[in-house]
Amino acid sequence: MWETLQNIFPYAIVYTIPLLITALGALFSERSGIVNIGLEGLMVAGSFVGAFTIFKLQPGHPNAWWVIWVGLLAAFAAGALLSLLHAFASINLSANQVISGTAINMVAGAITVFLARNITGSGNIRITHGMQPYNVPGLSKIPVLGKWFFTKTYDSTWLILLILFVSVFLLYKTSFGLRLRACGEHPHAAEAAGVSVRRMRYIGVLISGAFSALGGAVIIVTQSGEFNGTVAGLGFLALASLIFGQWKPFGVLAATFFFGFASTVANVSQVIPSLATIPPMYLKIFPYVVTLIALILFSKSSQAPKASGEPFDSGKR
Repeated sequence: MWETLQNIFPYAIVYTIPLLITALGALFSERSGIVNIGLEGLMVAGSFVGAFTIFKLQPGHPNAWWVIWVGLLAAFAAGALLSLLHAFASINLSANQVISGTAINMVAGAITVFLARNITGSGNIRITHGMQPYNVPGLSKIPVLGKWFFTKTYDSTWLILLILFVSVFLLYKTSFGLRLRACGEHPHAAEAAGVSVRRMRYIGVLISGAFSALGGAVIIVTQSGEFNGTVAGLGFLALASLIFGQWKPFGVLAATFFFGFASTVANVSQVIPSLATIPPMYLKIFPYVVTLIALILFSKSSQAPKASGEPFDSGKR
């Protein structure tokens, strides 16, 4: 049993990473005061743009490592652009943020599948090869920890962990982070202090879109290898992780890893003798049930930004 868990642990990390970067993006958006439930659509858009870019570049550069990074960068930029729709509707038009996010989910899913069918005829865009897993030299030899954390790893894992620590620094150690958090807690007080609430909220939503799309593209280059029009609900799972993590970066890390590990165990439960007797459906719903219970138990002490989801009307209180 212990050896089996050691073997599936690297796969749990791979599953966790797209969740983590998407939930981090949602964290920036909600800390600025904008709820973004369009994470699913943004991830789908990122997976499409990443797959399409790599699909077009790889035939001419079959062994070039930089092609994958160009695909990830293109997805990052596309996510930021698409999220402008949500930002404009939520900030400039004071639209209902839930409805706006839902529209992003619907539009992104429909347009990307339509384009993929016109490009390939099947609706799927397959890339020749993605990132290759590797063992970190030296560190993978560390007893226990080496096999758990430093084997079968990807460059994208270390990139997103770096983004996590940079995000923590930005949010809690810089004036930018203070202003962003102020816009999500007391936007009128922030405005009175000279902060442009609209600009900070635009930045938060753009970061959310870019990070979510990057998460979708990471799935393509590390897990699936092709765009098929869906990310299997990972955008909503990332939103649940944000809530479960109490809108804090390291809380989000813990929540996404919990979901990632639980989902991985559920997917391989039939080859683990001690888990094979448990119906896979129970294992798959387990993290969601735990989240619902946690939300009920800790609802009164929720750490959600006070002004999150509320339209901002300059000059009025």
